[in-house]
Amino acid sequence: MFQLRKLSGLLVALFLVSPAFAGKLSIVIDDFGYRPAQENQILQMPAAISVAVLPNAPHAREMATKAHQRGHEVLIHLPMAPLSKQPLEKDTLRPEMSVDEIARIVHDAAADVPYAVGLNNHMGSAMTSSLSGMQKVMQVLDGYNFYFLDSMTIGNSQSTRAASGTRVKVIKRRVFLDDTQNETDIRRQFTRAVRLAQRDGSAIAIGHPHPTTVRVLQQMLPTLPADITLVRPSQLLNEPQQYRHAPLPEIPPTPAKPRNPFRVGKNCPVKTGPVPATEALRIIAESIADSPLLKTLSQQFSGLKPDFSE
Repeated sequence: MFQLRKLSGLLVALFLVSPAFAGKLSIVIDDFGYRPAQENQILQMPAAISVAVLPNAPHAREMATKAHQRGHEVLIHLPMAPLSKQPLEKDTLRPEMSVDEIARIVHDAAADVPYAVGLNNHMGSAMTSSLSGMQKVMQVLDGYNFYFLDSMTIGNSQSTRAASGTRVKVIKRRVFLDDTQNETDIRRQFTRAVRLAQRDGSAIAIGHPHPTTVRVLQQMLPTLPADITLVRPSQLLNEPQQYRHAPLPEIPPTPAKPRNPFRVGKNCPVKTGPVPATEALRIIAESIADSPLLKTLSQQFSGLKPDFSE
């Protein structure tokens, strides 16, 4: 009886604390304001999916308002200058701009995108890699209650350094879901984002309201693992951003055709019979004995401090 009570207590403790160990996944859909048909499909998804609205898009105010009304977090998707030569959106931020000019653009963007609580960059490899340019941006954002989600369009982004000494909190994108419009690639990127969240505790993925991306999200969001919690970007502002170097498990390729488990092979006779309750409990206990979470609980119950170092 004592063993049964002890096992029951551990199982209850495991159930109660397991949410604290869940990985947090944030998904942001950029470029809102141009494709109302696909964007309305995004707004039918869980409210934790967030949207980034281009301030000069024709449907910017409409989609920002609708997103807010449906519980989605809204960001300003502010155009910033890229290193590549390509057509730019109106009021694209450039490193040589003055603080006053940047302040005007941010002010206008905030008016065009109501209910915004954060800001992320549209393109921006030239701007975000400029420390002086980003310092001016952070100086302006310090007057708002905005966080900055760095889309990480370039590896040497200066956003974190530039925000030093201001009240602006910076978080960073880990995965782009749809660099290509190939459905298999988008599925792989979604799975990678999930595995990063499982390994590191949290991850932010950015996608776009393309029909293929919408279809993949509709199919894969309901299949999120039990240890993954979908969150808004603002829920990660006070989370430690741990980027571990441990390799992710390889994502197995999707088989072209599912194997039929009932083909070939011999039938093996199986002897069945009642299993005593004590034996069943013993099997359950052994099956979870090597669980890292259970070991942590056991250490806590015994007064030991667990070691989380790699």
